[in-house]
Amino acid sequence: MNSTTQRVDFDGSQGAKLSARLDMPAGAIKSYAIFAHCFTCSKDLHATKRISAELSRQGIAVLRFDFTGLGNSKGDFASTNFSSNREDLIVAADYLRENFEAPSLLIGHSLGGAAVLSIAEEIPEVSAVATIGAPSEAKHVVHNFGVKIDEIQDAGEATVSLGGRDFSIRKQFLDDLEANDVLEKVSRLKKPLLVLHSPIDQTVGIENATQIFVAAKHPKSFVSLDNADHLVTHDKDADFVASIISAWAIRYISDQTTYVDAETSNDVIVTETGLGKFQNKISAGQHQLLGDEPKSVGGLDSGPSPYDYLAAALGTCTSMTMRMYADFKKFDVGKISVAVSHKKIHAKDCQECTDEERAGGGKIDVFERKIEVEGLDDPELSEKLLKIADKCPVHKTLENGAKVETNIK
Repeated sequence: MNSTTQRVDFDGSQGAKLSARLDMPAGAIKSYAIFAHCFTCSKDLHATKRISAELSRQGIAVLRFDFTGLGNSKGDFASTNFSSNREDLIVAADYLRENFEAPSLLIGHSLGGAAVLSIAEEIPEVSAVATIGAPSEAKHVVHNFGVKIDEIQDAGEATVSLGGRDFSIRKQFLDDLEANDVLEKVSRLKKPLLVLHSPIDQTVGIENATQIFVAAKHPKSFVSLDNADHLVTHDKDADFVASIISAWAIRYISDQTTYVDAETSNDVIVTETGLGKFQNKISAGQHQLLGDEPKSVGGLDSGPSPYDYLAAALGTCTSMTMRMYADFKKFDVGKISVAVSHKKIHAKDCQECTDEERAGGGKIDVFERKIEVEGLDDPELSEKLLKIADKCPVHKTLENGAKVETNIK
């Protein structure tokens, strides 16, 4: 399954605009997830991008964003802390809930892992949590400040060089780290937990994974990342992380249902996402899909077009109708495949149209079906199945026309 990445932004917990990317599956969406990046990293860290892309190819839409003051997000990093990161995550969940669907999966890398552990119980829709190289206590990052710690304590602020960049760290940051008890949150976490950690992690030691795992209640799982480094820089390690999270999470997110108003529970609901020119979210019961247009006409190509869905409806209905008939008659036929194409032609060129339709002029829609039945070599049975294909309800609707009643609320 392919995926697309879309730029989005939303207001963070401190009012600054946060920069985000939404990695969307090209087909049906199993669930939505939020990915929290590591300390002073960004949503565009290679591992974060690769893991998110792979998860989206497996049907999980992933929102990754820069915390306030980091990456492309606005705001002052010096005024942030672990608590503000937690609040940014809650705001991100609100954004998904209001515009798409609330996240059912939280993923956190390093300090981002500690952050998702500490807020998971505050997002009721979350049904699973996964961490990658996460520390068991937020204050673990203090060791990065080295000799500057005393200066921060005494002067109230100091400039610290981290990963080749200078950051202003204030005393309130240290105090906030000390005040947040991650393991206490883990002990109360009543959600499935997956802990991924490398035994040779030189930044966050493997003992942190042990402490998190021991504090958590079942169901909980641990996966060793073997020779991976803390930032999961190698593609093979990032792909492994994504495949493990996807395989593990599907047990807990596959039965999640999207709830809509009781008044419209039998409706197919189509809503603009605000991303791109044409993209719409489609909710059909518990099924989530995207509708869009090709890039050639200004769309994102993130989902089938309206006519693609109409062709899919005809093809699906045709296959189902033929299968029901074959099973009822106990015909031994193989797999049924239906290819449907759509085009518009001038009415006067339509060989199967009535004189009245041809006289009307203009263009008409033509759907062409090409049906293949494996192992079918009986001409008489082929003719029977062809007649049954024409009895498909969607076929009849298209040929007979339908009345559309519309009102605006």
